[in-house]
Amino acid sequence: MATLSVVDYIVICVLMVISSGIGIYYWLTGNRQKSTEEYFVANKSMRVVPVAIGLMVSYLSAVSLLGVSSENYIHGTQYAVIIFSYGIATPFVAYFYLPVFFKLNATSVFEYLQKRFGTTTRVIASFAFLLQLLLYTGVVLYAPALALEATTGISMSVSVISLGLVCTFYSTIGGIKAVLITDVFQSLLMLIAVIMVIATAAVDTGSLARIWQIAREGSRLEFNNISLDPTVRHTWWSLTIGGFFTYLSLYSVNQVQVQRMLTLRNVKAAQHALWWSWPMASIMSLTLSFTGLAIYAKYHNCDPLKEGKISSYDQLMPLYVMDMLSNYPGVPGLFIAGIFSAGLSTISATVNSLAAVILEDYIKPLWRIRKKELSATTSIIISKLLAVAVGGACLAVAFLAQYLGGLLQAALTIFGVIGGPMLGLYTLGMFLPSCNQRGALTGFILSLMFSLWIGFGQPKPPISELHVSTDGCETNKTTIMWYYGSDKELAYTNSQTEADKSYFYLYRISYMWYCPLGFIFAIVAGCLASWITRWIFKEDQTEVDPLLLSPIMANQVQKRRKKIDEFRNTIKFNKD
Repeated sequence: MATLSVVDYIVICVLMVISSGIGIYYWLTGNRQKSTEEYFVANKSMRVVPVAIGLMVSYLSAVSLLGVSSENYIHGTQYAVIIFSYGIATPFVAYFYLPVFFKLNATSVFEYLQKRFGTTTRVIASFAFLLQLLLYTGVVLYAPALALEATTGISMSVSVISLGLVCTFYSTIGGIKAVLITDVFQSLLMLIAVIMVIATAAVDTGSLARIWQIAREGSRLEFNNISLDPTVRHTWWSLTIGGFFTYLSLYSVNQVQVQRMLTLRNVKAAQHALWWSWPMASIMSLTLSFTGLAIYAKYHNCDPLKEGKISSYDQLMPLYVMDMLSNYPGVPGLFIAGIFSAGLSTISATVNSLAAVILEDYIKPLWRIRKKELSATTSIIISKLLAVAVGGACLAVAFLAQYLGGLLQAALTIFGVIGGPMLGLYTLGMFLPSCNQRGALTGFILSLMFSLWIGFGQPKPPISELHVSTDGCETNKTTIMWYYGSDKELAYTNSQTEADKSYFYLYRISYMWYCPLGFIFAIVAGCLASWITRWIFKEDQTEVDPLLLSPIMANQVQKRRKKIDEFRNTIKFNKD
């Protein structure tokens, strides 16, 4: 196995030093974080471009760099269809959800829930968010570290601890400004890593067209699966509908992304950043999909997993770099710096956002119960201590992430099972004025239980994989037992499909449906529970502050109230 050179380690260390240096710079300059507004939302002084880049890289992190490439290598290109859902969802986020948070002018998105549905709803929802983000961060830290250990010799523990400590350091001392500016630097390294893979594959095979041809010959090219069966893992329907709701849950009500947009001066600037992040995320996603085909072009005759070189397909990309570029000192180090950058961008956002949530949703309310208010200086000190504590928690969870399964699917499962009910909860508040606190809370809890059940319930059927060969391997001149027939379907597909039917139906549903199912469950259960509780307790529907409603609903409510007021004034005038 090829190993890293001294020059490679120097390149990686330079990345760590630059990221830390950005944190130190923003600690020593500007307003020196005299308030939590400066620390968490940069006093709304950020520009559109770095925020747009931050929105993109926090979503397309190390999970995407390793997971999307391996997805296209072993399952084909159908997953690339998900980019269409980004474009469909963007206007919904920009014009229906985002304006509400700007009108509130709050640091924590969960403050909305308190104003709309009370303190209990706020606390329960923020706790669910803490769970979601910690689990996701565990995947982001652990999986890349494991992949690098297996292919480059870098100790998994060293990788996890190094990444955790560095991002905790610059996030703690630099605040949200340091997080966003390092995102710009780290996105450049991510792009270099991806281009490096595609360029070397094009040189090795002769051209980009040859990569595409090899992928076609290996039946990796699939864009036309329109099956309506929800148990089929990736189809146009599951990727566009499931991707739509996943994107909504991530960008419209997720603390990490909303907090980034709140660093801009107004909602119009935030909408511009969101629109810019969409093509950037789409281009990066397509590029990552092509890296999977580039790697397949290298290993199509000698699958490294079947040969025993790696233990997981998530290790494909670092293996490829070491096989192709280990003779060029510093180049593998630059690639690994890109992988580390992808992880750092996500973890630093987690550290800052969770610190904001814990401060705003737990510590400040406790102080108010004691009829005290935290001073600005005390709030900053507590915020930084919280950032350190969150960083330590992320490190602890990372070592438990090995039990979550494949990288890409594990990450999207975590987003789906919690993001769907969360999106449903906020949608109940912003779009359904008739929904009350009891109904919303009941709908959210039941939906969360349902989503966790179908998302993590066991046993689940094994995931079918496309044909791989070991014909070209020097140590093994045999082909594995799977082969394609004339219809380009796996020979074992029929028997596997029959075996899959023995599993519980909800456990067979594609993970891409978890988010929309959780959303629908929350909406239906929330509406029913609101109606039932109003009937039981004989309560009238309360008036909702238009500021807490989506603009489209707020306008309707205001028009209706205006008509009612005019009608009442007319009656009063006639009586007089």
